[in-house]
Amino acid sequence: MTSRSFSRQQWAAAHSALQRLLQEEVPSERQLGAGPKLGAGHELGAGHELGVLYLKYLQIFRRLEGLYEQLVQPQRRRAVRMVLDGITGRLLELRTQMVSLQLSEFHYFDDLLLDLKMTPRDLEIPVPRYFLREKNQLQKKFAHILEAQRAKHTASCVPPMSLEEAVLLLQVSERARQGRIRAQYMKELVQSERGVLRNTWKPPKLTPHQAAVTVQKVWRGYRQRKQTVRHRTEEMRFLGMIPAEPPGPGPARLRARRASPSLSLVQDQEEEEFQRGLVQDQEEEEYQRARLRVKRSLLDVEGTEIRETLQDQIRQWFLECRGATGKFPEFPDGEDGGSASLFSQKTPEQVAAELAAREEERQRKKERKKEREKEKTGKMKKKKKKKAKTEVQPIKRIGY
Repeated sequence: MTSRSFSRQQWAAAHSALQRLLQEEVPSERQLGAGPKLGAGHELGAGHELGVLYLKYLQIFRRLEGLYEQLVQPQRRRAVRMVLDGITGRLLELRTQMVSLQLSEFHYFDDLLLDLKMTPRDLEIPVPRYFLREKNQLQKKFAHILEAQRAKHTASCVPPMSLEEAVLLLQVSERARQGRIRAQYMKELVQSERGVLRNTWKPPKLTPHQAAVTVQKVWRGYRQRKQTVRHRTEEMRFLGMIPAEPPGPGPARLRARRASPSLSLVQDQEEEEFQRGLVQDQEEEEYQRARLRVKRSLLDVEGTEIRETLQDQIRQWFLECRGATGKFPEFPDGEDGGSASLFSQKTPEQVAAELAAREEERQRKKERKKEREKEKTGKMKKKKKKKAKTEVQPIKRIGY
């Protein structure tokens, strides 16, 4: 059985199960929403029905999530992704209903698991792999943006210098580094010779903490050297200075496969998923390029005809509005939808009425704004008058 036929069977099984579940769910929702609650028995029955729906939706979700990762064609992936998003939302709704009905975050499906022939492992909600993949893509995108901003900031902070000054600075730094290394080496050499000649050298007495620090220092140095070599190799490969590695498992992985067959199966599966992801990315890029080509060809071939048709429809709408209202209407603004509002399934009178209602709403907002400004100015004037009265002191008259 090929992978295409297997995926087709998986999709057919999930689709039929989803259709049956929707047909069962519509009458059950009517029964749950109709009439007052009948007490504990009603709550128990409603909780049982919600639990059954939740488990069945979870089964379909797990099946479609695995199918989505196996598909390669972009159109099919989009269709399955739409269904997956809908099922995810429905699972959240059912979860909320169960919490509000039972007043608890924990639910027990022991009897339902036996009825549906499921295991407790089937209750685990897997994190969709496309969520993790999209999250990693967003993180890489933000990391590139931050690196570009950081590079721009550092480039703007470095003062400009000539080529001679830069070379001189590098020479001074390199000679100073070599001098320090040479002095440290000579110092260690002299101390070791003195210790051996005088027979005064003794093994160092280290505490457990000092020994651990020494081991950490050696291990971190080794790890950093390996990482530096790997980064240098990747950079040279990216620049094209060394040939890229051929696709496929390396010699270390081949040796591990020969040593342990179970490990080889897991690694084969990981390698297959990696290759499938590469094919999916290539198909997605090809799909986007095909969409752009079709759009451009459509604009080149039929763009003029479509533009003329739209202009004729707008002109006809203006004439119909003038015949209905006696005057030409105003063209809708961009906030009101622009010309898109003219192509809706509405009569000219309805469109004109909507535009008039929006214009009245705007006038009301302007009037409210003016009233608020008048109130603010009145309050400011009153405050100024009170302040002036308090500052002016009355002059006392002196009688002779």
